[in-house]
Amino acid sequence: MTYSIETINDCTKKINFNFESVDLSTEINSALKEKQKSAKLKGYRPGKAPLSMIQSLYGPQVENQALYSFVSKEFYNAIDSEGIKVVGYPKFSETNYEVEKKNISFVAEVETLPEFELGDYSSFKFKKDSEEVTSDEIEVLRNQMLSSKSEMTPVEDQTTALANGLFAVMNFEGEKEDGERPDSMKGDEFLLEIGSNQFIPGFEDGMIGMKQGEKKTIDLTFPENYHAEELKNAKVKFHVELVEIKEKKMPELSDELVKEFGFNTVDEFKSKTEERLVNEKKRKSDEKLHQEILEKLVSENKFDVPAAMIMNQVGALKEEAKTSLLRSGFNESMLSDYYKKWEDDFNTRADFQVRSGLILEKLSEKYNVKVDDSDIEKKIDQMASMSGMEIEKIKSIYTGNENLKRNLSYAIKEEKTFESFKKDITVD
Repeated sequence: MTYSIETINDCTKKINFNFESVDLSTEINSALKEKQKSAKLKGYRPGKAPLSMIQSLYGPQVENQALYSFVSKEFYNAIDSEGIKVVGYPKFSETNYEVEKKNISFVAEVETLPEFELGDYSSFKFKKDSEEVTSDEIEVLRNQMLSSKSEMTPVEDQTTALANGLFAVMNFEGEKEDGERPDSMKGDEFLLEIGSNQFIPGFEDGMIGMKQGEKKTIDLTFPENYHAEELKNAKVKFHVELVEIKEKKMPELSDELVKEFGFNTVDEFKSKTEERLVNEKKRKSDEKLHQEILEKLVSENKFDVPAAMIMNQVGALKEEAKTSLLRSGFNESMLSDYYKKWEDDFNTRADFQVRSGLILEKLSEKYNVKVDDSDIEKKIDQMASMSGMEIEKIKSIYTGNENLKRNLSYAIKEEKTFESFKKDITVD
């Protein structure tokens, strides 16, 4: 054997190569002739320069290329022969070519998928959140859907006092301790839902009880974690004038109205919205339980993970964050500052995601989890039921995009793995 393998840790191997009497002359001569065809040297037409001149000018370069080609070929032959699953790119070092003796030696260090076995988890116990749906929750969901068809109207009784759930049309102006009244703390005929917590703590509570036309000064302190540095813990006075009080009038539930949401009758609207809420609550309960399971598995199973996988996942997380940050007005400089500030958080999340992914893959192999077309069709049916979208439209989205289809298959594989795993542990 022309190589030996050292195990550095669970996911790193060092392969030491040593070859004797290696003749690279054929490769070198072939490469020189190829170089001769394209070389443009003064006094010679392209491809007509003497080979000896090509050798003199390009010999070392061609020799290095031949050596690199040999090293790469032997490296990949070795990992194929040993069945080593390489992650990222190899690091070559200590390359030595003794021309006279024709000996070649080099070292390749590679990261691999970690070799580990899961510890015993049969004693794991978890408590799952209730999936029971209350009548109040169903009513809230229905009102949220109907809210898009509601109308904002002034309250009829002019003596009505402002309360949670009502809307204030107001003029306001903030005054700092030094008397400054920044434009950023002013608003004219601003519409605010009382109880929405849209303003800083205490503002909306301070307006409760006001009546139309009333003016009031509210003393407040900005939160310590407020986004504007100059206003953190700042004491301010808000001078407020309540111009008008409005309320949201919900439409009357009828067969005609629910048709605008894609339902045929009020009864269908009620049953489908309840079904949607049941599915959503089950999904959230499952997600919370699955996260707790992963956290337990990661904490109970220690193994080395490839740095390349962590780096790739950090890159994916940053790219994901970039999309939403750019939408919110970030520029490249702000993105750079954001990445630097949250670098530790990105690394921590990436490390957990890589470890949990490797553990789930190990479990899916143990339970022989497979995903076929029937699983995908079933999942699309569930998505249609929960979203209210047409099944054919969802199908066209996922079947027409290989990346989306692959991600959906992976998500289904995870779900099926969790279902198998939960049969071997205790879930109350």
